[in-house]
Amino acid sequence: MNEHLAFAVTADGSKTLFNSQIGEHYHSRHGALQESRHVFLDSGLKYFLVHEKVRARILEVGFGTGLNFLVSAEYCHVNNIQLHYTGIEAFPLSPEFIISTGYEQYVSSELWKSYIENYTGALNGEQAISAFCKLAIADTTLLKFESNNLFDVLFFDAFAAIHQPEMWDEQSLSHICKFIRPGGVFVTYAITGKLKRTMKGLGFVIEKAPGAPGKREMLRAVKI
Repeated sequence: MNEHLAFAVTADGSKTLFNSQIGEHYHSRHGALQESRHVFLDSGLKYFLVHEKVRARILEVGFGTGLNFLVSAEYCHVNNIQLHYTGIEAFPLSPEFIISTGYEQYVSSELWKSYIENYTGALNGEQAISAFCKLAIADTTLLKFESNNLFDVLFFDAFAAIHQPEMWDEQSLSHICKFIRPGGVFVTYAITGKLKRTMKGLGFVIEKAPGAPGKREMLRAVKI
């Protein structure tokens, strides 16, 4: 299991995984932790919380190692924000891979311990990670994902379009964006003309935001 995966150290010292079947890293080689904090925490969650101070419901496409979840959960715990986090992951990693990431150095020991203890359970339903945080991981593909919830922030962290173009087409984006509530925020590390046109067509106001190290710009979009 996971024999096509291997760890790599990125420029900021944090680890990522390389998927040899896809030919892509899970995070930016310029810095996995830097990218997670810049694109998803700072440009996504914190942007939303400017107006909503006490709670957030996040949906992530491409849960992977859980790094985006961990930095978000740590921030919410420190700032007394209630977080409900749902990740979509068609190929969940084994607990052994999660433990080997070394991400415990970036969050509190209590959060890390609870994440590891509840990771497998979260694949079968929502788990309480702390008094402030609940986590569910949907073991399914993007197009098969369904939920009765609407989300405040969508972290779109799929593999790059050059490797998985089907994740970025209008059908996929239209399906996943219907789970974002009006006023909700969509963020991703990428920005292309096609992506901007698609998101506009889906009823979003788009913005070019400064990119993480290695990328000049990224996309943030707010649902009308």
